[in-house]
Amino acid sequence: MKLAVLGATGGIGRHLVTLALADGHQVTAAVRDPARLSVRHDRLTVVRADALDPAPLKPVVEGVDAVLSGIGQAGRKDPLKPASNSARAAATAMAAVGVRRILVVSAAPLNRSGAGQSLLAAKAFGPLLWAALRDVYTDLEAMERVLRDSDLDWTAVRPPRLTDGPGRGHYRHAVESGPAGSSVPRADVARAMLDLVTDPTSFRHAVGVSS
Repeated sequence: MKLAVLGATGGIGRHLVTLALADGHQVTAAVRDPARLSVRHDRLTVVRADALDPAPLKPVVEGVDAVLSGIGQAGRKDPLKPASNSARAAATAMAAVGVRRILVVSAAPLNRSGAGQSLLAAKAFGPLLWAALRDVYTDLEAMERVLRDSDLDWTAVRPPRLTDGPGRGHYRHAVESGPAGSSVPRADVARAMLDLVTDPTSFRHAVGVSS
């Protein structure tokens, strides 16, 4: 497949690039600073582009089978609101060139229903996280709303606490629910996103992913 990766120099984005290449895909990586992406491959094209602006994204996403965005949680009180604004830019660019499939990184605390979570996680940890990281989760919530309001075949992957440990190559996932795990390596989030690209059961749904 031909894949476009946004946020390719981030923690999940780097794994998306390396795993997609290992799977045999052709990858276009959109980055602000190409020097920060050390991966080199004959099936990798690196393009300098601002993922918050739909204009430079149009040539990045044109002709691809799917767009995968590693742009997710930013710092608290980030005025750029990168999650929602990058989703808005991607949706605009994709609509202009006729690409429909996009997968983004969200977060487990957006599972407000508590489905698939322990009572302690749903009633105690969730509200505490929202109180501490409201700006972050509000931006992610706005990102999901942008996608829900679009005509795209989107999937929002919702991991719990992210770690930098080596990926296990396997994970648990549940559509519109949250697997019981409390953490997951970034590499396995990327693995899940790539696996879900062609999974129609994930289209227009949030998917909880954990170890």
